[in-house]
Amino acid sequence: MASKVFSGGDKLKEKLAKLSKTVKSAKEVRVGFLENSGAEPNGINTATVAAIQEFGAPSRGIPPRPFFRTMIAKEEGHWGNDLGKILKYHDFDAGKALADMGQEISGELRESIIELTAPELSPVSLLLRQRFGNSPGDITFADVMQARHDVAAGVKPDVTDTQSKPLVWTGHMLDSIDSEVS
Repeated sequence: MASKVFSGGDKLKEKLAKLSKTVKSAKEVRVGFLENSGAEPNGINTATVAAIQEFGAPSRGIPPRPFFRTMIAKEEGHWGNDLGKILKYHDFDAGKALADMGQEISGELRESIIELTAPELSPVSLLLRQRFGNSPGDITFADVMQARHDVAAGVKPDVTDTQSKPLVWTGHMLDSIDSEVS
């Protein structure tokens, strides 16, 4: 069996030591609805609303709309390779590389929300959107009850585009996605 012998390596050791210090400068990137993501027009924290939409709230008639898990399953396969390329581009500055990855993943999360179409919104939700435009904070319990009554009586909502899509009604959820490096 043939063997190979390498000699030297001082420059490689020096480069790896330098690279190791640089890469350790940042440890993680967080993407999603962070602590500072704010609140929806009705005052509920946006992160809470996102979690309810992701996992559903069956007792409230809200089905799961797994935009976050769907995005991870679809996109995670290329993140390691992308990070390697971005690290090299930024001369192995981990902070800059992770910031770029955060922006990439944030964009993928927004796209996942925009692409989500199922489960469809209920006729009551569609009728409320028709009646209140982009002002969900104005909707009262009495309005919901009236919309339920009207749908039961045969009133058909007439909304299209973003008014008829889950998760993108006002754009607030999309605007609340952020990333941070630590």
